[in-house]
Amino acid sequence: MNSIQGPGLFLAQFIRDHAPYHSLDAICRWAASLGYRGVQMPAWEARFIDLPLAAESQAYCDDWRGTLDRHGLQLTELNAGIAGQVMGIHPAYEVAFQAFYPPGLNDLARVEWATGQLRLSLRAAARLGTTCVPVLSGGLAWHLAYPWPQRPAGLIEEAFRELARRWRPLLDYAQELGLTFGYELHPGSDLFDGSTFERFLGAVNEHPAAALNYDPSHFLLQQLDYCDFIRRYGARIKGFHVKDAEFRPDGRCGVYGGYEPWATRAGRFRSPGDGQVDFKRVFTLLTEVGYRGWAVMEWECALKSPEQGAREGAAFIARHLIEASTVAFDDFAGGNQDAGINRRILGLP
Repeated sequence: MNSIQGPGLFLAQFIRDHAPYHSLDAICRWAASLGYRGVQMPAWEARFIDLPLAAESQAYCDDWRGTLDRHGLQLTELNAGIAGQVMGIHPAYEVAFQAFYPPGLNDLARVEWATGQLRLSLRAAARLGTTCVPVLSGGLAWHLAYPWPQRPAGLIEEAFRELARRWRPLLDYAQELGLTFGYELHPGSDLFDGSTFERFLGAVNEHPAAALNYDPSHFLLQQLDYCDFIRRYGARIKGFHVKDAEFRPDGRCGVYGGYEPWATRAGRFRSPGDGQVDFKRVFTLLTEVGYRGWAVMEWECALKSPEQGAREGAAFIARHLIEASTVAFDDFAGGNQDAGINRRILGLP
């Protein structure tokens, strides 16, 4: 494998109660018909995967992957983003995030539940033959992102110490299984940019299982240099969501969005190719830093239908895949290495 793999499709936004989105077999047939070679499975969709059974039964995992095999698909990753978010929920967000966890749980019980789900996801991912589990980090301090009112000294450091305390046993377990967590740096979580990721890495002692699921759309909406991000953190990137975005501020609305819905915000998600992300540069940089995982489309467009986004996404990713080469374009003009010739070229005896 000498190139980024793809195209892949994250199924979370496409699962419905009607055909062809209502069963694993039907949705795989549909995805394959559009040209996708892989699918990313949301671990929380019990209709599509029995997570506890997948964590314990290799026979179940083999049968489950057999459904994908019949349609020429591979599992790209098992995504555990929702359980990851529940690892840190400030009380202000309990009601808004209620759909993410069983009702009636306090913070301690929520973390215990989420930890269990993430351990199941790791074991299932290992049995299913994948190596990275994309997650969100959860957020204890997100409401403090803007430094007003003034923050007491040590407040942010305490938040990251606590987040690290919750995640460290899971990172150790992931390392035992030969896996990584791919943290998607996402507003609403405490890990949302390079600076916060560095804080987390420091708090978990640069843990090798703390990796990244790269999504340039979240960086563009923050006005962060998503290309320089790859140069800085490329060695940690183990997953890649192909999701576009655009940021068009005016005198009325900017980065913070003015509480507007997605369609009328200055920054909004778009289907791949319809926004402002320079994906040619992104694929080039990822190839240069040695990323050889999957390019997975995540559809969250504020305008297009999911069906149109899915139809266009496979071809878009396929056009951007680079077959990396060690052959130089001017090799034909070169020659064998000769120390004497080299010295002559340099004018040396």
